[in-house]
Amino acid sequence: MLTAFVLIRAEPERIAELGSEIAEVDGVAEVYSVTGDVDLVAIVRVREHEKLADVVTRHISSLDGILHTTTMIAFQAYSRHDLESMWSLGIE
Repeated sequence: MLTAFVLIRAEPERIAELGSEIAEVDGVAEVYSVTGDVDLVAIVRVREHEKLADVVTRHISSLDGILHTTTMIAFQAYSRHDLESMWSLGIE
C-alpha cells in the first residue's frame, strides 16, 4: 500500500468546497484544511504508483480552483506504538 501526502494550494473562495470534492475521490483517505503555505492536505492510499498518478493528476489537479499541488510519497510510517516497542527491553 502506498501512502502519499498531496499539498494543495487553492483559490481561497473554493477551499471549503474543494475539501469535500477531494474527499470524494477514490483513493483519498482524508483531507485537512491547514495553515501555512498550502491550503489543503490530502492523504492518498493506493496499491500502485499508476493509481497514485491517476488520483493526483486526473482527479485532484483537474478540479476547478486548484492552483498547485506537491505530492510526497511516504517511505516509512512511525507511530508511538512502533517507537515504544523499538525501545522496549522486554521487562514488565
